[in-house]
Amino acid sequence: LQNNDFLRNTVHRHEPPVTAQPIRILVEDDEVVVVDKPSSLPVHPCGRFRHNTVIFILGKEHDLKELHTIHRLDRMTSGVLMFAKTVEVSKRIDEQVRERQLEKEYVCRVAGEFPEGEVVCEEPILVVSYKVGVCRVDPKGKPCQTVFQRLSYNGSTSVVKCLPRTGRTHQIRVHLQYLGHPIVNDPIYNMSAWGPERGKGGRIDKTDEELLKALVEEHRSKQSLDVLGISEEDLDACARDEDCGGSSDGANPARADSDAEDPERNDPAACPLNSDTNLETLEKNKEFGSCENQDGQTGANPDEKDPLCVECKITRRDPSPQELVMYLHALRYKGAGFEYCSKMPEWAREDWTE
Repeated sequence: LQNNDFLRNTVHRHEPPVTAQPIRILVEDDEVVVVDKPSSLPVHPCGRFRHNTVIFILGKEHDLKELHTIHRLDRMTSGVLMFAKTVEVSKRIDEQVRERQLEKEYVCRVAGEFPEGEVVCEEPILVVSYKVGVCRVDPKGKPCQTVFQRLSYNGSTSVVKCLPRTGRTHQIRVHLQYLGHPIVNDPIYNMSAWGPERGKGGRIDKTDEELLKALVEEHRSKQSLDVLGISEEDLDACARDEDCGGSSDGANPARADSDAEDPERNDPAACPLNSDTNLETLEKNKEFGSCENQDGQTGANPDEKDPLCVECKITRRDPSPQELVMYLHALRYKGAGFEYCSKMPEWAREDWTE
């Protein structure tokens, strides 16, 4: 290399599809921005997502930059999501989260007739795989508590209010599975890979390795690996390393099930949160990057496929709108001096049918 040599790195990226539902701003003042996050959108750039993230869209469409993430929602979970505009506000609310002073209320639609009255689940939860993002009830897991209350029953499915008292990874979803009422369209905890009872009562007829393999194969057969946040390349890498249990995208396992995190959220450790920096970097990449044509291929020649890209050689089907939504919604967040609510999702109406 010589002085003044110009180096260019062209990024070739395929982002998984997301819903076209807009991000609705619930509250914006000098301290916070509160939005109603659609399902299928990750909170911030992470893994294979860059443009299709809440942080990027808020910066691009609403000129809201340098936001500080207070809590996170899982990519498939919709609902109330808070961002702080300053470090001071972020620290103040984060302290409430750590001290468990933040009240969280979720609503979901589950399989079957959920029991009436208050149901409390206190089963400990263990992370099976950080890479795939799978947990289960296990005596060796960390203690947690979720309070459930049925709101309605339409003859086949129930709408349930969920009050997580702790913040374990996938806590609501795992506890509902344990109770025998998994979320109707949960792409992890309501799958046949868990066995004939789908994990009810913690009964799983497989080892952790067999369970992960079965989940991956079930989604692979449906061409829906994106739901698990992994790709064929990830699986190839796992096969070479013989390790699918590591943290996703270099995430820190010690942080992945921290008490301070929200029960339904993305692992943040490997993902930069400064939206302004992300936007600037991505715009530069876009300036030099290649454009996709209508066939999903790249380059000037529509018949030419990138020989270095595995995905260019894979024909994928587009997911249906139903596959981009999971019936779990963060309805209300309340702390010292604030309370933010969203509308009930359409699928939570008492007379709603599939």
